[in-house]
Amino acid sequence: MVSTVKPDSPAQLARVVELAQTLAPRLIEIRRHLHSHPELSGQEHQTAAYVAGVLSSCGLRVREAVGKTGVVGELNGSRGDRTLAIRTDMDALPIQELTGLEFASRVPGVMHACGHDVHATLGMGVAMVLSQLGEPLPGTVRFVFQPAEEIAQGARWAIADGAMQGVDAILGVHVYPSLPVQSVGIRYGALTAAADDLEIVIQGESGHGARPHEAVDAIWIAAQVITTLQQAIARTHNSLRPVVLTIGQIEGGRAPNVIADRVRMTGTVRSLHPDTHAKLPGWIENIVKSVCQTYGATQTVDYQRGVPSVHNDSELTRLVESAAREGLGPECIRTIAEPSLGAEDFSLYLQHAPGMMFRLGVGRPDGPNYPLHHPKFEVDEAAIVTGVVTLAYSACKYFQQIQSPVSESTGDRAAETRYGPARGTENLAE
Repeated sequence: MVSTVKPDSPAQLARVVELAQTLAPRLIEIRRHLHSHPELSGQEHQTAAYVAGVLSSCGLRVREAVGKTGVVGELNGSRGDRTLAIRTDMDALPIQELTGLEFASRVPGVMHACGHDVHATLGMGVAMVLSQLGEPLPGTVRFVFQPAEEIAQGARWAIADGAMQGVDAILGVHVYPSLPVQSVGIRYGALTAAADDLEIVIQGESGHGARPHEAVDAIWIAAQVITTLQQAIARTHNSLRPVVLTIGQIEGGRAPNVIADRVRMTGTVRSLHPDTHAKLPGWIENIVKSVCQTYGATQTVDYQRGVPSVHNDSELTRLVESAAREGLGPECIRTIAEPSLGAEDFSLYLQHAPGMMFRLGVGRPDGPNYPLHHPKFEVDEAAIVTGVVTLAYSACKYFQQIQSPVSESTGDRAAETRYGPARGTENLAE
């Protein structure tokens, strides 16, 4: 695609596009290597070593074992005290690949079915492009290659190891098979849901299956609990603030003719609105307690907070949208009308700095385009250049806009208005 929008820096944009296109064969090679050698969450040792080698070859300062098996690389600019982070993830899923690709997974039962091989490739590609621009950026770009996104732990690990120290803003990306290749999905505000874990244990009294009136049937009460919770969502919550509660596991009972005295249920709770999210633990516990008391059982409810909603910063969203529009043409932009009730631990980084995540279209024109986490999931690799151009030029524009005001003092004030006050110049501890 050829941009029809006047960019902030035509020469810089032209160089970004040229480098991304030149590097495309190498990036496809990298992606296929990662795809063939997937590693599960927290086990990304070979992937991390590979990433660290590529970053080191680009001249970045590299720190390994960040968040157990993560990697952080820093590209230091010529001046400026601001740091922009770009986060990509690296882990695969416990799925047997059925794509039939020549470069399909060589690890039985493990597959990059969520596109993290593409994400990691994009991170390395942006590092290659920015390190070869010729003129250093006026600030630091920190590349965070995160492990264990699929179990929603890697962001916590990385943050605990200092990945967000001194970061002023952060960008992320996720592939999206529902969008066509060479498109960029943009959403302002909530992108994904908060996701929490729920365990409910119901304690009744066992008895003979023929005489239920002499027992307290935990299985029957569990059914009432599930039904009441689902009905209460529809009748006690604002329908414009969705809640999804799914009980995915249930276990109880000892024999067909013995009334169960104990049932354990586990599930997931998804929500978008912060007020709703805050009230859910107490609301669920009250309903479970009320049902159990009615029928003579006792209960324990263990509600564990998972990850909050990804809420895109409006200024950074405008920046990424304009970068994609200028670099790839206005036809590449796709507006995402509705948030997803899926979850992303990218949200944890947003508790430390404003950020934005966009969707990268990977849908193949000849299809079929299987969904994420499917054993036949595949991407159109032309999306790699699209993602690299969007992220690399977004980084360029981020520093351009900070430096753009006439005076230095005006620039500081403008930067604070856009992205908050500078968070200091400290870097990762060695």
